[in-house]
Amino acid sequence: MQIKALAAAFAVALSMNVAWAQAPIVIKFSHVVATDTPKGQAAERFKEQAEKLTKGRVKVEVYPNSQLYKDKEELEALQLGAVQMLAPSLAKFGPLGVKEFEAFDLPYIFPSKAALYAVTEGPIGKGLLKKLEPKGITGLAYWDNGFKIMSANKPLHAPGDFRGLKMRIQSSKVLDAQMRALGANPQVLAFSEVYQALQTGVVDGTENPPSNMYTQKMHEVQKHLTVSNHGYLGYAVIVNKKFWDGLPADVRAQLEQAMRDATTFEKAIAQRDNDLALEAIRKAGKTTIYNLTPQEQAAWRTALQPVQRQMESRIGKDLIQSITRETAKK
Repeated sequence: MQIKALAAAFAVALSMNVAWAQAPIVIKFSHVVATDTPKGQAAERFKEQAEKLTKGRVKVEVYPNSQLYKDKEELEALQLGAVQMLAPSLAKFGPLGVKEFEAFDLPYIFPSKAALYAVTEGPIGKGLLKKLEPKGITGLAYWDNGFKIMSANKPLHAPGDFRGLKMRIQSSKVLDAQMRALGANPQVLAFSEVYQALQTGVVDGTENPPSNMYTQKMHEVQKHLTVSNHGYLGYAVIVNKKFWDGLPADVRAQLEQAMRDATTFEKAIAQRDNDLALEAIRKAGKTTIYNLTPQEQAAWRTALQPVQRQMESRIGKDLIQSITRETAKK
């Protein structure tokens, strides 16, 4: 009788162990934008591919639209292990102490997407991701959200049009300097708070790629948009380093493959989605869209040129020169 009881207990314990062994590895992937943005769609693509390639050994839970954490909170949550994966904008790494990433915020530093990809996919981009490792973060990929446009409730054709405006920015010393160079007063706000701030007049305007403007309905509370393409907005997909290093090698390889697929997908849709968003804003009829003339664009470049020199001591003169040399080849 005792032997039967022991056998039964052993069988229960064994089944519990098997169940535990089969429990999926959960990756909580948090981000602050809408699901139908390029980043939001790519996160869903990664989830789909990760679960497929690992045959269910990994479960990816995607939390869009700041459902879990706002801009300032999410990096700390990742470092603490409360979430495993994020895709923050590159400006977010400055406050973390990796100021070199703020080079991506410099106005007019990337003349084209080809020039940008030469940096993110080459030695410069890989070297920057390595700098996150001492912070307990592993960088997996760069995702793209294209070039930014400006918005306000007044036309923005010349640098002087910004004088005195309260312009929302991400937390970035470069973006702060950019707005001040235009004569505006920069206001740091979490992305999730921007629509209400525009609606209530807490800020007068903002900058973002069209897909972010449209999916957050910012165009409904902004009368004017200027297609300035003055700056770039991109993301780094990152994971908690301890979590990543602790994964079985085969699972990690499968997740790297899923990330490569999601990254290729994301780059393919980013420009398309921004073009569609700008057209949708135009059709909504609430916002006047203005394209800068070559002369006006030159005036913006002249006004913003001093920002690069100002930021050399913060970002690193050598890094800025390396990016300039790399982009000149394209």
